[in-house]
Amino acid sequence: MITLRYLSRADVIAAGGGDWPSALADVREATRLLRAGEAGMEAESVMPMGGDPRANAYGLPAFVGGRYDAAGLKWAVHLPESRGDLPSITNTTFINRLSEGRPLGLVESALLTRMRTAAVSALAIESLLPRPPSRIAILGAGAQAKAHLAMVLALFPSVGEIRLWNRSADKLDALLADTPSPAGVALVRCAEKTDAIADADIILSCTTAPQPILDDDAVQPGRLIVQVGYHEVSFAAIAASDVVVVDLWGDFAARSAKSLFQMYRAGQFKPDQVAADLTSLVVDGWRPPAGASLYFSSFGLNLFDIALAARVLDQAEASGIGTALPYL
Repeated sequence: MITLRYLSRADVIAAGGGDWPSALADVREATRLLRAGEAGMEAESVMPMGGDPRANAYGLPAFVGGRYDAAGLKWAVHLPESRGDLPSITNTTFINRLSEGRPLGLVESALLTRMRTAAVSALAIESLLPRPPSRIAILGAGAQAKAHLAMVLALFPSVGEIRLWNRSADKLDALLADTPSPAGVALVRCAEKTDAIADADIILSCTTAPQPILDDDAVQPGRLIVQVGYHEVSFAAIAASDVVVVDLWGDFAARSAKSLFQMYRAGQFKPDQVAADLTSLVVDGWRPPAGASLYFSSFGLNLFDIALAARVLDQAEASGIGTALPYL
């Protein structure tokens, strides 16, 4: 009998979905498989859900070979705002065995989406900075900011101070209240963005800002700016950066709302100005010149969603976690 394993959020966590070293290892291995031609993605499908342009459903297919042996689809529904106990964004991933097509499971994957995004940021930090960071600024107070805060605390023991800023003070207060006081790390609440980024080795911009909040005055020698959100970084800031790195330059450059891709479509940035992508960092060991100002644009690759979901499903099956449903 063929069964389909269903994993709730609690099941995902029980099966290791919240483990940061594992998420980072997944991103690194999936990147190697992408370079080797053993992983890949198809263009996303976008379906409007009503008259609001912010309301869309996205179908994101990808495959990842190697130890993952998985083909899958992440189905993400984005609404302008939450409704009752329903969040504004829901993510569900369906996984088949790549080698034989056998259906494996259905995974609630909002947590995994945040994990893989922050793990990509961690890989950028490890690869682009010449030494471990000591002071980091996090802009934003939503789910991605929370994930990046957790990632920094879990993976970068060198960090002694994290400065946090958000336009909405109450959301920032809620984020800090929800974060256990870490030993040896100062969490500093900043009322002004300029205070948050002052002297920061890294700026992790994790907002939904529709207009840039970081301009060229945020660009400094040796500083890494990681853009996680949509249009947070000005064209001038990107142009002022010595080194521009992306996770991948793909067909999404023609439609993504990311600042870098908007700049490209405006005719102010050329693809050959990208110094490196994730495969260059992971496989080739590419590193930037010493003292360069650095900008990393994280689009978010759906092959990482498939890798994380496949790893969690394999662990869930081995440990008897989740609900096995009859399929055939």
